[in-house]
Amino acid sequence: MNKDEVLNYIRTHTLIGIKAGSERPGFLEIWMVLAQDRIFARSWGLAERSWYTAFLKDPNGQIQCGNTIFNIKAVIPSDNEELTDKINQAYLTKYNIGRNRKYAIGIIQEKHIERTMEFIICD
Repeated sequence: MNKDEVLNYIRTHTLIGIKAGSERPGFLEIWMVLAQDRIFARSWGLAERSWYTAFLKDPNGQIQCGNTIFNIKAVIPSDNEELTDKINQAYLTKYNIGRNRKYAIGIIQEKHIERTMEFIICD
């Protein structure tokens, strides 16, 4: 699976496995979206032991696309403010359906926007 296939997988699947840092034993399934062919996720839970805070301590991790695992580096995007509308729209387009609607509307609120992280696939 190459980078384009990873982007297509994220585009077409609602739950993507993520492993934050090197101490987590397994993958957690979270929502991920694409904006300008870049991979983003926002933390829903604001807990101290979340994947988001784990990445703040150790930016190395992995994403799982089906049976394929990719090493990633997690960063807080320096252009988050410019991308917020695009990321919000990506969440609403992908997840604003049925029982996910209240979460899709929730994840575009300021407290979650502040916890936006970008995942860069390592070669």
